[in-house]
Amino acid sequence: MKNKYKKRIDQANVYEAAERTPLEKQENLSERFQNNILLKREDLQPVFSFKVRGAYNKMVNLSKEDLKKGVITCSAGNHAQGVALAAKKLGCRAVIVMPSTTPLIKINAVQSRGAEVMLHGSSLYEAHEYAVEIQKIENLILIHPFDDPDIIAGQGTIAKEILEDYSKPIHAIFCCVGGGGLISGIATYIKAVRPDIKIIGVEAQGADAMTQSLKAKKRVLLENVSLFAEGAALRQVGEETFKLCQEYVDEMIVVDNDEICAAIKDVFEDTRTILEPAGALAVAGIKSYIKKNNIKSKTLIGTASGANMNFDRLGFVAERAEIGEEREAVFAVTISEEPGAFKSFCGLIGSRNITEFNYRFSSHTSAHIFVGISVQDFQESKLLIKTLNDAGLDAIDLTHNEVAKLHLRHLVGGHAPEAENEVIYRFEFPEKPSALLNFLERMGQNWNISLFHYRNHGSDIGRVLVGMQVPPGDEKEFEKFLSQLDYPSWNETKNPAYKLFLGKNHENH
Repeated sequence: MKNKYKKRIDQANVYEAAERTPLEKQENLSERFQNNILLKREDLQPVFSFKVRGAYNKMVNLSKEDLKKGVITCSAGNHAQGVALAAKKLGCRAVIVMPSTTPLIKINAVQSRGAEVMLHGSSLYEAHEYAVEIQKIENLILIHPFDDPDIIAGQGTIAKEILEDYSKPIHAIFCCVGGGGLISGIATYIKAVRPDIKIIGVEAQGADAMTQSLKAKKRVLLENVSLFAEGAALRQVGEETFKLCQEYVDEMIVVDNDEICAAIKDVFEDTRTILEPAGALAVAGIKSYIKKNNIKSKTLIGTASGANMNFDRLGFVAERAEIGEEREAVFAVTISEEPGAFKSFCGLIGSRNITEFNYRFSSHTSAHIFVGISVQDFQESKLLIKTLNDAGLDAIDLTHNEVAKLHLRHLVGGHAPEAENEVIYRFEFPEKPSALLNFLERMGQNWNISLFHYRNHGSDIGRVLVGMQVPPGDEKEFEKFLSQLDYPSWNETKNPAYKLFLGKNHENH
């Protein structure tokens, strides 16, 4: 079967629509992981994804009569753009059924190429079912996104280019896996020409249909599918692609969202390109494979399969990348509620950069702090937990706690009935590790901190909300403290948002 596909791939006609993309060494990633890591830059295609290869190869092989009928397909966006571009070049009608969850950037890109978009269902599976219905009604030609020999052969031209561009030994090639078209094309060509090279598929956690199918030795239909890497989020893989993966794929790796976010950041640091989550799966898989197998001094190639990133996802990616890269630890720490305890805690953190700090006064005996801290790796996290516990503090590692990462880190606290004489101030701190300690040292032991909220937003200043208990008669001394501090500040004690959600509830107390 691999020789049949090799012949198809050698004869594939893709370059009237697709580009021959570069194979680039990732300098930073290679140095960090002590391997020769290369990326096949499919994000540089005209539609920012490899999908144009298979789409054009399929459509250029249609008869003139079929092209006149027009084509229909279902896609989360990348295959849709490939079909739209191919239809434009070949002068035929294209109808694209997309899940209602498809990012707007992909919908707009498809429409801008003249294709007709229909939104249906919440998954590719539902979109495909609907596309089949429409195809029968309107007598259109169905262009399957992955389960078609011509589509598979078009994607396989990537493997041909890799071997033409890199003649030295290759340990493994990593591919993102959705329906299986990309990895099937690459695997069949590689195993026909260089069977010594490993082919490794990478899927997102919660969207691992191929991994489960290969284990079960039959195609598995997922009940639910995670949509973070929506470009590879499928409930079921193809019949043909499943057979080819059974035969020619050596291994599957599943990575979580934090690992995907970290991989997006890794590629950005090397290329200044932002891959979409599905596009970064191969890089996340490479890193996981290296750590698991302690691989060194090998050549590992990944497919950067797409860069159709929705801009509104960047905040989530940036927030989770540090955890995925093991560069941020998230702790819950209980300290005693007494003057100087807060400052002592900061002293134990030392010169490490604090990425986030949430604290709200709750009682006169103890205080709970939610804190994010920059670390080199999780070994440093363990060491820091030990340091805090040895100092008599109760510290818990929440780095892998989803509730903490998704929700608790965004909460400042609530009403504090026992926080007498509280004033609330908004500060702008210089974004450097010593800023918080400088604040506490200038403040001295005079006033108890009843609320503290800070998050690193990546700017040159840190925005901090601080509550302090300032008794009557201390106003002048407090004003003096503010003037000597030399940090811009705003009194928010009368802010209605503070009164509603954080201030003392005078109606009940």
